[in-house]
Amino acid sequence: MKRALLLLTLVGAVAAAATVAAFVGAFGPAGATASSHREAPLISDDPAADNVDVYAFVSPDRPNTVTLIATYIPFEDPAGGPNYYTFDPTVLYSINVDNNGDAKEDVAYQFRFTRTIANGNSFLYNTGQLTSLTDPDLNVRQNYSVTRWTPSGSTVLGSNIVAPPANIGPRSNPTYPATFGVADLPGGRKVFAGPRDDPFFVDLGSIFDLLGLRPFNAAHLIPLATAKGEDGVEHYNTHAIAIQVPKTDLLRAPNANGTIGIYASASRQAIRVLNGNGTTSNSGDWVQVSRLGNPLINEVVIPLGQKDYWNASDPKDDSQFLARYTNPEVPALVNLLYPGLPDAPTSGRSDLVAVLLTGVPGLNNTGATQADLLRLNTAIAPTAQPNALGALAGDFQGFPNGRRLADDVTDIEVRALACGYGPILAGALGLCNLSPNNILGDGVNKNEENFLSRFPYVAPPNQGYKHTGHE
Repeated sequence: MKRALLLLTLVGAVAAAATVAAFVGAFGPAGATASSHREAPLISDDPAADNVDVYAFVSPDRPNTVTLIATYIPFEDPAGGPNYYTFDPTVLYSINVDNNGDAKEDVAYQFRFTRTIANGNSFLYNTGQLTSLTDPDLNVRQNYSVTRWTPSGSTVLGSNIVAPPANIGPRSNPTYPATFGVADLPGGRKVFAGPRDDPFFVDLGSIFDLLGLRPFNAAHLIPLATAKGEDGVEHYNTHAIAIQVPKTDLLRAPNANGTIGIYASASRQAIRVLNGNGTTSNSGDWVQVSRLGNPLINEVVIPLGQKDYWNASDPKDDSQFLARYTNPEVPALVNLLYPGLPDAPTSGRSDLVAVLLTGVPGLNNTGATQADLLRLNTAIAPTAQPNALGALAGDFQGFPNGRRLADDVTDIEVRALACGYGPILAGALGLCNLSPNNILGDGVNKNEENFLSRFPYVAPPNQGYKHTGHE
């Protein structure tokens, strides 16, 4: 939006500094949101199938490969025993890739899980110290298969792969290696599925309190003392599926580089029967119950009455939601909450269409088909010095070109939304990071844990024994 330019024009250079805080309070929260933590009514009651985040990037240590990561199960308390969080064996988890611009999956990596109990006469998750993935003291075990699907057929890349256990405490887990559970697959691929630290970082507590940002509390509807941002998912875990594959695995031959669109999904069979003896039976066709491409969409772009329908629909049909992008609700709410400031544009948002539905021209555009896909130009090599603001800071391997774990998508989205409407070109993205836009943000700029320099990159799970999230 042109809010920043409007303010500078109206108040002048001398008064601009005094009005920046009001500008931030008036508009900043509009783009700040959890990526996908409890984003729709139906899926909020089904956390095991809830997509949390999607990441896609050219692997920095293996630049001939792409790493795809999807997280599920939001807000996992690391101390949540004795039934610690696991993938659901009745859910089909999938990372889907479009490589020809029609928003239909051309390649999919499908994950199916099993869960077994070795000793049903014990309440314990483990009956002794766990020193390996196959330790006989692990009572609750989870294994999985991964299948590469294409329209021409499916190939099982791996089966009976062991998923790592929960990180319970010093008695149960004397060590927990950073790459615990990483497995090699044929063709130079790698895979991981299991608990990890939630890599997302955002001030949820303030944002969902009437669109507030702690660093700019004084400019808010109810003035409060300004404060640093508080990471709402700090020290919480999630479950991640990650796969690293050669670029040629994803692109149409003979291409070795190109732009792809990615989204993750979770599906359940249509019929579930409660048998009355503590067991369930599932049958029927697979029905998609959750999906996620770009962060933000189903949280604040899609309204409550359509959120569950959006989750069940396919990206190829997203043109039916076009009006939600071109005429978004959030700016109108901001205008209502903060009277006296220039109105934020509420229509004609072709910039949102470019960034979120078609890709940015000159960066990762995939054509005219409108679809919520996380688009990645695989021809752009990893940078030696990544910038958390991604493309806004001239680091074009970062969001909205794919999404790396350290990309500060909250601040990126706030500043991009404040740019105004109109055609968006790759070279113009940096304009969204000029003063006063470049101070916008929620005050949470990085994850509390360092990411790994190698696959699966996501930090190991927080330990239940020393969990500090309750503080």
